[in-house]
Amino acid sequence: MIASIGFSLAAPPSTGEPVEEMVLIPAGPFLMGGGFDEERPRHRVALDAFWMDRVEVTNEHYAEYLRATGTPEPRYWNKSERFHNGERFPRHPVVGLSWFEAKAFCEWMEKRLPTEAEWEKAARGGREGLAFPWGDTPDHTRANYEGQGTLLVGSFPPNDYGLFDMSGNVWEWVADWYDAGYYGKSPEVNPAGPDSGQEKVLRGGSYVGGIGPNRVAHRHWYPPQSQYKWLGVRCAKTPPPQPSPLQGGG
Repeated sequence: MIASIGFSLAAPPSTGEPVEEMVLIPAGPFLMGGGFDEERPRHRVALDAFWMDRVEVTNEHYAEYLRATGTPEPRYWNKSERFHNGERFPRHPVVGLSWFEAKAFCEWMEKRLPTEAEWEKAARGGREGLAFPWGDTPDHTRANYEGQGTLLVGSFPPNDYGLFDMSGNVWEWVADWYDAGYYGKSPEVNPAGPDSGQEKVLRGGSYVGGIGPNRVAHRHWYPPQSQYKWLGVRCAKTPPPQPSPLQGGG
């Protein structure tokens, strides 16, 4: 694994052990879900603190992984199509990743895929009940949707946690299996999704199509082997255990 990958966006302040280009999402509850059947019921979920990548994994990031591991290039890596060529567009999100490829990259980085609940909490940025990270009104100055292809990561303002492109650009794989009725039976603390399934969950919407799928509550799903031009990834990481206030000192 590499120690870090260069990136020019200035990192916002955070607490906890510093992690390259990640933001610490604080522990605590949030209101998860939305108005569509598979997003109901809205329910309180409490999560432990976790780190989240500030940006979607880029072609630049993925190129380091390919060189270090000899892993086969993803499906669209050297195709001639605009925006999807990994070598010509290093700062665009990598696309064409299956769930298995996304998981392997995060693990190589000594990170992991976020859970669906972690992803939604991070996307909301500490704001409750809104359709998008910025509010309830669709806004082309805030997200890449109804577009012709991916855009540079960080092309739009971040949410209140300092995370970019939590709406639009590319769909992001998460760890969970998909179950339309899972919200009605999920644990209240650190839900990790069903034990098994046929499809894996994706979050965040993409440049393809309208604004609806870019809502923070929207749930999308594909078989884990799927590889499309609008599928990417963002990694998470579990902080190390913190010592009890009663330990040490004195």
